[in-house]
Amino acid sequence: MTLKLTPYITLEGRVKEAIQFYEQAIDAEVLSMITYGEMPDMPTTFTDDLSSLVAHAKLKVGVTELMLSDTPGGSPIESGKRVTICITTNEVEQSKRIYEALRQEGQVNMPFREEPFSPGFGDVTDKFGVTFQIYTELEQ
Repeated sequence: MTLKLTPYITLEGRVKEAIQFYEQAIDAEVLSMITYGEMPDMPTTFTDDLSSLVAHAKLKVGVTELMLSDTPGGSPIESGKRVTICITTNEVEQSKRIYEALRQEGQVNMPFREEPFSPGFGDVTDKFGVTFQIYTELEQ
């Protein structure tokens, strides 16, 4: 069983630009990236601009990781959501347990479910106003 915390940055349509910047500034290496247009079950009415936005990216910076995503449609980011904490486990059941515990007296931002980039993912703001993304990454 593994458990780690990762900063998760959400931007308004500038993730690709940020990735290029971090590659130069802090020697970041792109480990994975998926756009909204590449995600299954997304509306076919997406514009090219929206389809090209980053739904999820993971960078390696030294021995740590950094995750990023664009808000769909470049919509404004709520206060307290630009940088969140991503809790990563390697077991869906453990991720679900953490998600359920953090949502008590808090707010569900995205229900816990399987996503194209994770077998178990959810987004919740706890009762203290801290937003966590719960991310399951199965070891390969």
